[in-house]
Amino acid sequence: MLIRIVRMTFIPEKVNEFLVIFEQSKHQIRAMKGCHHLELWQDYTLPNVFVTHSHWEDDDALNHYRNSELFRSTWNKTKVLFADKPVAFSSKSSEIV
Repeated sequence: MLIRIVRMTFIPEKVNEFLVIFEQSKHQIRAMKGCHHLELWQDYTLPNVFVTHSHWEDDDALNHYRNSELFRSTWNKTKVLFADKPVAFSSKSSEIV
């Protein structure tokens, strides 16, 4: 399981635009093959900072999404709203269950 975290800082006046974009695309992202989980977090003290937290079957599933038209169109609308460069990283759980 690949866990993907993307931290995004938006121009404060553009937060509502981003929320509309996320609302319009979240169901399609969740329906992508290999996507097991997607949620959006808002920073507790910085209301213009958001984090997407998603779980993917593996690298191939994430890359399939990242190479899709859905990602391209969503990202193109989103990136123009940034106040700062996004930070993204992939992890895996090291906890033994």
